[in-house]
Order: sequence, then C-alpha cells, then structure tokens
Amino acid sequence: MRIDSHQHFWRYSPDQYPWIQPDWSIRRDFLPADLAPELKRCQIDGCVAVQARQTLEETRWLLELAEASPMTHGVVGWVDLRSPKLEEQLTEVAGHPKLVGVRHVVQDEPDVRFMLRDDFMRGISKLRSFGLTYDILIFPQQLSAAIELVAAFPDQPFVLDHLAKPRIREGIISPWRERVRELASASNVMCKVSGMVTEADWQKWKPDDFRPYLDVVFQAFGPDRLMFGSDWPVALLAADYNRAFNLVGDYFGPRGKETSAKVLGLNAADFYKL
Repeated sequence: MRIDSHQHFWRYSPDQYPWIQPDWSIRRDFLPADLAPELKRCQIDGCVAVQARQTLEETRWLLELAEASPMTHGVVGWVDLRSPKLEEQLTEVAGHPKLVGVRHVVQDEPDVRFMLRDDFMRGISKLRSFGLTYDILIFPQQLSAAIELVAAFPDQPFVLDHLAKPRIREGIISPWRERVRELASASNVMCKVSGMVTEADWQKWKPDDFRPYLDVVFQAFGPDRLMFGSDWPVALLAADYNRAFNLVGDYFGPRGKETSAKVLGLNAADFYKL
C-alpha cells in the first residue's frame, strides 16, 4: 500500500484562507477529483487529508468529503484543544471512522512555548482516549518545546510535519539537526518527509539541496518512523506532484525495497491505523 500521508483539500476563499498569498497560484479550489489523477500517476493507493484552517466546520467538511471519497483513507482535523468544551467536540467528530488525528497550526503562534501552556497540554492529554494522533506543525525555533511536549505524553502518538521546516533555502542545518535528533529519541514520535520543496528556492532547487536534511531524519528516525507526504497543493508553488513524490522515492529507493515500502505507505497506514 502506498499512502500520501499529508495533503489538503479546500474550496478557496480569501477570508477562510488568509495565509494563501495574493500572488500564489493555489488561490483556487482543490478537491479529490483534482488529486486523483496525481495519485494514479504515482501508483499511490490513498491519502490523508490534513486541516488547513482552524475551524470545526472544516473538520466536519473534510469528513464529509472523505466519506464520499474512497481514496481519502483518513482525516487529520482540528478541534480547539484549549477549549473547556473539548471533550464535547471530540465526542462529536471522533466517532467518524476516518478521523485519525488532529492538528493545530502552532507555527503561527508567536509564543515559541505555546504547546507547553497548561490549557493546550490538557487538550493533548484527552486525545489518546479517543484514539487520535497529533500532528506537530512547527518551525525550528519551536523544536525545544516539542521535545518537552512529547516527553510529557510518552503514550501519545505524535508525528512531526515537514521535518519542522528547516531552512533549506539558506542551507542552514544547525541547530535544527541537533534538536530533531533529540526529538527523535522519543519513540512515540514519527516524522513526515513532506513540505520540503516550499522551504527551498522555489525556482532553482535541486535534489541535492535536500540530501543533508534527509540524511538527518533518516539517521534519527530510521526506516520505521518516516512517512511520505506530498503537501499538495501547497507544494505546487515549487514542484508538481510527480516531482515532489520522486524527490522522496529517489532518496529511499536505493535503501532497499522494504525501507521504501515503509516510507511510501506502510508506516503511515500503521500510524494512522488506516
């Protein structure tokens, strides 16, 4: 089984998606019918749709979309982890068989220790009883807080999105490298090999630009805790789907069929219980 562990759907509205910049080519709708031919071309069996705006309404919509789309095997939605009504929200959406996890856009929070606030950690503490994973979306400067978070919840499954967005464009690897290694020492954390092309020079990137970063996560997490994600359609800003997929496939292919199969799908299927 091949799985794209990280992609997005949306009906575009500038009010609902203010993070999409005016000059970006992705200011339009992206729905399952748009993704299906890309998955077929790369022989990918299914995908996990990840939230792109922080509303319960979007979570409900993604679940409806997934229900009508057999290729969408799971949804990582959003709930208000800081809300006193969190359990009500979880009770509503976690009953859907395709809700596999939740995410908060922590990268946009100005407080680098946002994840360690009492109300947020209280929310994280509720997820395991609902059978939900948590996607960590952060920048490198927030890795220290992530290290503390995952240590506080050793039984909660976490996955790091987009390698924590290292500064590939500038070729900067430290202290990102050291912090990722420390995060990976927690056995309850996996890492998505995703979102790399948009952290590089959109027009001029080369596969070799990513090798030092891929080497770090491969050595840190190993073949059993990495999973491919396209970050489509955001990745279209820097690469078409096939090129983004091949970037990962070409790196892991020479490392053996078993490793490649795990990274390109089996690990995601196991982590999200697809």
